[in-house]
Amino acid sequence: MSLDLKNIIDRLDLSPHPEGGFYKETYRSKGDIPQSVLGANFTGERSYCTGIYFLLTSDNFSAFHRIKQDEIWHYYKGSSLYVHVITPKGVYKKYAVGTNFDEGEVPQLVVPAGYWFASSVKDESSYSLVGCTVSPGFDFEDFEMASRDQLINQYPDHQKVITQYTRM
Repeated sequence: MSLDLKNIIDRLDLSPHPEGGFYKETYRSKGDIPQSVLGANFTGERSYCTGIYFLLTSDNFSAFHRIKQDEIWHYYKGSSLYVHVITPKGVYKKYAVGTNFDEGEVPQLVVPAGYWFASSVKDESSYSLVGCTVSPGFDFEDFEMASRDQLINQYPDHQKVITQYTRM
C-alpha cells in the first residue's frame, strides 16, 4: 500500500467496507423519518440523511449491490471512478465520476433507489476517494449484496460485467 493511500486511510480513520474498499460515516442527521412515512419498503425509522467517505483502490472493486434509497456520489481525489449501474429493467450503463469533463465525466452522480451498482477505479495502480450521500439515511437493513448467479439469471445480457464485479 502506498504511503499516500495509507495516509488517507489513517487521516480519515477509514475501515474496510463489506462491498470492497474503505469507508467512514461522516454524517448522520439528528432527525429521523418514522417508518409509517417511509412505507412498507423499510423496517423501522431512518435518519433524514447520511454521508460517508469511500476509498477504493485499483486492485479491488465495490461489488454489485443495491439499497432502498437514492445514493449521490461525490468525487474528491485520485483517479476517476467508474460506477456500473443496472436498472430494474435491465439497462446497463457505465458512468465516470471525476473531473475530466472533456471525457464526459461528472463530479456528482445519483444512483436511484433499487438499482444494482458496482464501482471500480479507472486508472491502474491508483485509488479513488469519493463521498456518498444517502437519503433517507443509510442503514445496513437496506443493503443487499448481489448473488452472481441470481443477477446473471435476471440479466443474462450483462454476464461479463456481472461476473467481473461480483464475488459470489
